[in-house]
Amino acid sequence: MSTQRTTGRRKQAVAAAAVVAALLSTAACGGGNDDEGGSKGGAAGFNAANNKVAQASLAKKGGTLKFAGAQDADSWDTTRGYYGFMWNFSRYYSRQLVTNSTEPGAKGAQVTPDLATKTAQISDDGKTYTYTLRDGVTWEDGKPITSKDVKYGIERVWAQDVLSGGPIYLQQVLDPKKTYKGPYKDKSADKLGLKAIETPDDKTIVFKLPAANSDFEEILALTSASPVRQDKDTKSKYGLKPFSSGPYKFQSYTPNKNLTLVRNTEWKQSSDPVRKAYPDKITVNFFTNANDMDQRLINGDYDLDIGQTGLSPQGRTTALKQHKANLDNPVSGYIRYAVFPQSVKPFDNEHCRKAVIYGADHESLQTARGGPVAGGDIGTNMLPPSVPGAEGQKYDPYESATTNKNGNVAKAKEELKACGKPNGFKTTIAVRNNKPVEVATAESLQASLKKVGITVEIDQFDGAQTTGIIGSPANVKKKGYGIIIMGWGPDYPTVTGFGLPLWSSDYILESGNNNFALIKDKTIDGLFDSYTKELDDAKKAEISTEINHKVMEGGYYLPFVFEKFINWRSSRLANVYTTDGYSGQYDFVNLGLKK
Repeated sequence: MSTQRTTGRRKQAVAAAAVVAALLSTAACGGGNDDEGGSKGGAAGFNAANNKVAQASLAKKGGTLKFAGAQDADSWDTTRGYYGFMWNFSRYYSRQLVTNSTEPGAKGAQVTPDLATKTAQISDDGKTYTYTLRDGVTWEDGKPITSKDVKYGIERVWAQDVLSGGPIYLQQVLDPKKTYKGPYKDKSADKLGLKAIETPDDKTIVFKLPAANSDFEEILALTSASPVRQDKDTKSKYGLKPFSSGPYKFQSYTPNKNLTLVRNTEWKQSSDPVRKAYPDKITVNFFTNANDMDQRLINGDYDLDIGQTGLSPQGRTTALKQHKANLDNPVSGYIRYAVFPQSVKPFDNEHCRKAVIYGADHESLQTARGGPVAGGDIGTNMLPPSVPGAEGQKYDPYESATTNKNGNVAKAKEELKACGKPNGFKTTIAVRNNKPVEVATAESLQASLKKVGITVEIDQFDGAQTTGIIGSPANVKKKGYGIIIMGWGPDYPTVTGFGLPLWSSDYILESGNNNFALIKDKTIDGLFDSYTKELDDAKKAEISTEINHKVMEGGYYLPFVFEKFINWRSSRLANVYTTDGYSGQYDFVNLGLKK
């Protein structure tokens, strides 16, 4: 998941980075004025909801749950939304055949039945998935949700000319040759002409995959697989008022200002094993100034930040000193890193790439990102902790978190000699100008590489133009961008949901490219193929680990951190927990209020 799912991440002030990092280090050792057990103001305590449930027994029906946000969603249309918080929030008004489990931590990334009575009945060859819909599932006007509604909602993914922006995994898996033109160009009378999905009756839906894909249920758990009813499809305007299949429906929405959901009185708890629907009303107010928003959260005017990207430095400082019991410090699921395009010399040579990895001061890079608490643990490899097969810091092939955490000049110079550049070389780092924390990271890397003879210029480009600047391999080569600073998180928590766009040769694109290293490794491609055909979870995890090892052995990446945030929860909240299903965010759908 690229930054398009984290647009709205509030910017960290470069000048404050060292001060904040020092404060956070103190806080990590038990600093801050609030009692760890949460005796002040009824707060649950520091990290009380991090991978565990805080105050579950205190959740009561009723009240208004109040979100604040520094940015609106890219779209509230279930087909078009791609921001992480939109996927999380959309479960209030949309359902899928299967969804993420409403449990804390790693269990939250598991798939559980939603509209369907159970997870898929899968054929022996892994190509046919069959589901039966539950009794009593209805739209907000009381009409039953049918298998045809689910099929139509999925078909909308093909209408990229009208509904661009969302993930297209369903299209890639079900119709890789793109033979279907989408429901708006569908010439069949019922507009349900996608042959890969069959609806023999209103309760049964059958998916016929052209090739086995063991992540297919994870893809069906994305919001893009939500049902949409044809007679309520307003096409490009659907995101202004989606028609609800969940416990809440849109009452009002003014883009970039506010959104209000109220109870869908036609929703039945008996038909929904996932959602508790505690609040009577859910509101979202959008702010133009992140510091103002953070202060309003701290004041108790709002319950949590919908963006879930952590308090900004100013708010963090105040909260850690005065309200630590209201804070959680989850691992986000994102990795922040530098990547080396092989099209730019001398990074076509793996030893020159490894010279940068050994020459980097990993502790300084961590500090630039906000320190161990707000920035995260030093990144030692490229597989997020939330993905099965991940090993965390146990896998540290360059000893980045131990022996070489402050760089290893001798090893870097050995690698420079091996790549034919004993006296070093010059290159350029590309970094987004609207991400001060990334600029600070680039400056840290620049300073440490100077010690080993690698001279680096920093080119700050327009962060809004990422797709055409670093997403264009031709432009990267033209500009001589030997190092690109970026970050990525999983669209769904598997090695393919994270790594395919980054490491597969099939995903190298002329524009919008994310395989910045231009990796064309037959072994890696073959491992991805093996993974998608493998149905055994333990074997999938083994392949996932092997892919990560191959990527790291190639020296294509310098990981900075396994990213962490400092997130706020109000003292009114109950049944609060973070989930790997949404990259360390709080699981919105079952939040309750105390009474």
